[in-house]
Amino acid sequence: MTSPAPIAVSCGEPAGIGLDIIEKAWDALKADMSFFLIGDPAHLPGAVPCKVIASPTEAAGVMPSALPVLAQDFAAPRMPGVPDATHAKHIITAIRRGTDLAMSGAASAICTLPIHKKALKDGADFPYPGHTEFLAHLGGIDNAVMMLASDQLRVVPTTIHIPLADVPDALTPDLLRDTIRITAKGLRTQFGIANPRLAVAGLNPHAGEGGAMGLEDARIIAPVIEELQAQGYDLAGPLPADTMFHAAARARYDAAICAYHDQALIPIKTLDFDRGVNVTLGLPFIRTSPDHGTAFDIAGQGIANPTSTIEALRLAWRMASTA
Repeated sequence: MTSPAPIAVSCGEPAGIGLDIIEKAWDALKADMSFFLIGDPAHLPGAVPCKVIASPTEAAGVMPSALPVLAQDFAAPRMPGVPDATHAKHIITAIRRGTDLAMSGAASAICTLPIHKKALKDGADFPYPGHTEFLAHLGGIDNAVMMLASDQLRVVPTTIHIPLADVPDALTPDLLRDTIRITAKGLRTQFGIANPRLAVAGLNPHAGEGGAMGLEDARIIAPVIEELQAQGYDLAGPLPADTMFHAAARARYDAAICAYHDQALIPIKTLDFDRGVNVTLGLPFIRTSPDHGTAFDIAGQGIANPTSTIEALRLAWRMASTA
């Protein structure tokens, strides 16, 4: 079977751990796949060899001996742990370049290293809550779905980067319906699951307990589930979230659809903190990312754990091989 095109890796926030862990990821994966970093070669810690490439087509040949880098010049040096506002526009450009390469087929996927949203807003007036929303904009779609995936659990928050107080109004039937449909399609086309089983969490304790603990579960969530079940979707819910994530429950579904950010991310980070991968479904290209932030407190010290980035690259490579 022909290998996929190399994966584009956007550098993320240079002051964080992204550049530390991409070197470790290259060392772990150099014999298994090909990828290239979009970033400033001068920002790399230099613990492994790197080589500047002129085109993604050169990455596979370079990969066994050095980390391939598609150069993105930055205005200032890297200061681990200290974000620099002048870097913001270059970070955004690296994400755009990676996305363009993935959409054109020159890259088989994009893996995004962690950004610092405040630094991007301060330095470039970045208007998006996070990577997911920005990539949806770049991909020309209205609604992308954020999935966190590991070998133990896949979770999807229906509402993402909004205050908890705003969740009940944001959790509309249309949003929930789109989230379920996009998730099911992504599991079929990118994960090779022919008939995805989805468990849908309730918003309120005990999924509302018949209205005693909130009406959203009966008024919003249950009707959408019934509608999609009638269309052939394999759905269960609304289910009490506090009983959805033990081992026996997880065996009954392929992904859990959750109402809000922490309802989804707390269980996966508890079960498999180091190996969780962020996958964006619904885009016209493959995108994965490590499921952690910039960790400024340990940046540049060579102690950051690369496991999530390694898993994100492995998953992107598998997805590209499946597509």
